[in-house]
Amino acid sequence: MTTKTQSLLKPLKRIEQGLDAIIQPLVFAGMAALIGVITLQIISRVMFSAVGWTEEVARFLLVWITFFAGTLAFQRGRHIAVTFAVDALPVRLRQAARIAGTLAVLAFMVALVVIGYRYMQVQSFQKSASLRLSMTYVYSVIPLCAAVMSWYAFVDLLELLIDGERREESVP
Repeated sequence: MTTKTQSLLKPLKRIEQGLDAIIQPLVFAGMAALIGVITLQIISRVMFSAVGWTEEVARFLLVWITFFAGTLAFQRGRHIAVTFAVDALPVRLRQAARIAGTLAVLAFMVALVVIGYRYMQVQSFQKSASLRLSMTYVYSVIPLCAAVMSWYAFVDLLELLIDGERREESVP
């Protein structure tokens, strides 16, 4: 990779690292909160009367953790992929196939941002059963994580166009 290429991708990679530095502790805190809420739910059902809001909070936490952890997995290239057909292609076709695949992912994520935002607005009148929380907050994770994954796909596309290959980052 040339110095000019490195200078172009370096700020983009820093943004990725910054997003990762926010999302990773968020997922960890969400998991810790989920464990705490479920433990409270079990203890309250066994020893006292059930705490009503714990089931709802656990459900919302699980949804948010799933989306954010999926975003981390996407950034690290950890989602399931069948690559034997692409890997068997000649270098130029392999690069074209990877660019086409990344473009498809980028288009899907941008569409998910738009559709998720619309869905979030449509459900804005709805309140959760026990917490009376606006469902806008619950559904906001869809466009938020899709936007972050769009960014990751955009950076991957630039890497493919500039270098011909996506560089795999070491997982911290």
